[in-house]
Amino acid sequence: MLTVGYIGLGLMASRLPAYSQGGLPAGGTQPLTCRGEELVAEGASAAGSPAEVAAQVDIAFTNLPDTPDVEKVVLGGKGILEGAHPGLIFVDNSTIKPAVARSLAASLAERGVLSLDAPVSGGDIGARNGTLAIMVGGPAEALEQVRPVFQAMGKTITHVGEAGAGQWPRLPTRSWCGADGGDGELLIFSQKAGWTRRKWWKPSRAARRSAGPWMSNRPGCLPATVRRASRRTLQAKDLNIILETAREYGIPLPSAAVDAQLYNAMLQNGMGGWITRR
Repeated sequence: MLTVGYIGLGLMASRLPAYSQGGLPAGGTQPLTCRGEELVAEGASAAGSPAEVAAQVDIAFTNLPDTPDVEKVVLGGKGILEGAHPGLIFVDNSTIKPAVARSLAASLAERGVLSLDAPVSGGDIGARNGTLAIMVGGPAEALEQVRPVFQAMGKTITHVGEAGAGQWPRLPTRSWCGADGGDGELLIFSQKAGWTRRKWWKPSRAARRSAGPWMSNRPGCLPATVRRASRRTLQAKDLNIILETAREYGIPLPSAAVDAQLYNAMLQNGMGGWITRR
C-alpha cells in the first residue's frame, strides 16, 4: 500500500478527495502532511518538515504558490532532498517555471528519486469534486505508480513528455484564463516551444473543461473567466512565468505582456486578493 505525503494544503489541495476524506477510496492510502489539523483528526499523520515527510512516504506531493517556494521545499534546509530515499517519487502539482521543474528533477535523480511535474487545472470546484485535469511531465514508469492517486484527484490525466513538459500545457491555459491575448498568442507560444497544435490542444482542452462551464463556454471572455479564476497574486505570478519562459525561447507575447503589467500594477496598489465575483 502506497504512503502519500502532501506539502502545501492550500485552497486546492485541502479539498482534494484523496486527502480530505482521509485516504484513497480504493487503496486506503493515508496522507502525511506538514499542515492540516483537520486531516490529522481524520487519521492522517503530521510531520515537522518536508524532509520528515520525504523520509516516511512513497510519494511526496507539493502544491505551492510559486517557483521559489517549490525550490525551497525541495532543496532548502530540512527539504525533500534531505529526506529523500531511493524509490521515492516526487510529484509537484504547482504551476512553476518549466526550466526549474527540469532542474529539480535532475537534482532529485541524483538521490534515486523519480520526479513528476503535474500541474492541475479545475479550481477549487474541480478539487472538491475530484474532476481536475492533470498534465504530467516525467518518466512514464513513475506516472504509472502514481496513477491511482491521480485518479482520485481528477478525471483527465495526460502524460505530455519528460521533466518540465507538464508545465507547458498549463501555462497557456493560465494565460487564456487570466489574460485577453486570445488563442493566437497561446498557439505561437506552444508551437515555438516545440508543441504542435495537436499535441497541445488535448491537455489544454481538458484543463478548460475541468474548470467548468463558467470557463469553457466563454472562450476569450476575460470578465467572465477572471471573476472566478484565482487570487490576483497567483494570476500575476503565472503571467510572469509565461513571459519569463517566452523570453527564454524568443517568443513575443505583446498582449500577455500588457496583461501582466496590469496585474502587477494591481498588486502594487494592494489589490492582490480574490477578484470579486458577480
